[in-house]
Amino acid sequence: MKKSGKHIENARKKVEARPYKLAEASELIKKTHHTKFNETVELAINLGVDPKHSDQVVRGTVVLPHGLGKSVRVLVIASGEKVREATEAGADFVGGEDMVTKIMGGWTDYDAVIATPDMMKSAGKLGKVLGPRGLMPNPKTGTVTFDVAKAIKETKAGKVEFRVDKAGIVHCAIGKIQFDAAHIAENAHAVIGAVIKAKPAAAKGKYVQKITLTSTMGPGIPIDLAESELLAAAA
Repeated sequence: MKKSGKHIENARKKVEARPYKLAEASELIKKTHHTKFNETVELAINLGVDPKHSDQVVRGTVVLPHGLGKSVRVLVIASGEKVREATEAGADFVGGEDMVTKIMGGWTDYDAVIATPDMMKSAGKLGKVLGPRGLMPNPKTGTVTFDVAKAIKETKAGKVEFRVDKAGIVHCAIGKIQFDAAHIAENAHAVIGAVIKAKPAAAKGKYVQKITLTSTMGPGIPIDLAESELLAAAA
């Protein structure tokens, strides 16, 4: 335990008390890596919104340029011709009422769920099961659609959903510590840009207040807000 604590302390010492450009932060986060496993890299974006008000909820999706570094098991709830379409598009699991029943029974071996609109009457029963895991199909995130082939392709390519939490923070995985630093930075750019574009009209004052790049066991690295906003505006 003492050895692990020492590694963490040494990693923290490498991070200066100043904002970093994304490219620099992406290099640094790899240098602070001290575990034997392939940690997840994440962005935490503090926003000037009050999620208690429905018109200030920030939510959306973005396809990461370099994916998440893992294979995504996609489940599609559909009927009729869409079952065949989903299977041909590469869905890992496809079904209708049988899948709804299986999920209600406690089955969790999937990473994303897509449903066709005509199946939402049945899939709607899964809110209490899928909601807490952030997997409930929703038209706003493109996971309730008849274009299942496109939805499957985007999901497997690295499409991620982000949503502000009760504290006004968006937490979003952007890859793995073993990614090239440039790929980490490019994925981060994509998420920051998407969050900025999702700014609610009702949001007042400074919207993006703080951005932190971190890994599962690593220290938080503060990101330069000015650079991030300029990159998002140019995207």
